[in-house]
Amino acid sequence: MSTPKNLAGLLRDPWIAISERVDQRLAEHGHTHVRPAHGNVFIWLDDDGTRVSVLAERARMTKQSMGELVAHLESNGYVERVPDPADRRAKLVRATASGKALYPIARAAIAEIEAGWAAALGDAKMRRLRELLEELDATT
Repeated sequence: MSTPKNLAGLLRDPWIAISERVDQRLAEHGHTHVRPAHGNVFIWLDDDGTRVSVLAERARMTKQSMGELVAHLESNGYVERVPDPADRRAKLVRATASGKALYPIARAAIAEIEAGWAAALGDAKMRRLRELLEELDATT
């Protein structure tokens, strides 16, 4: 009898499937400089911009690592650093037009994955999965 996967593993595999599909779709649209790790920037980026230190905290990574991700995206035109109006010594990272163009591509890729899961599980189970995950998310 094999040991069942723990919950972390069960959650990881769908996340990897989503990440890989988003990466594939971005590459198909010519965004070959954006890799799955860069999702740690875009997922946590506020519309008006966010400091690197805040992005790092939200992504649970070091400021240095986040700074490297931001620098790569900046050098490829996906984000820019602008003065923080609340503190001119600080910089905010915000998406450029090229960076904003990634969001609909990523959303469409995620919708594809979810549609596949709904086809495999059935609509009722997919709704229940979403409800349970939203409930769990509200407790953390």
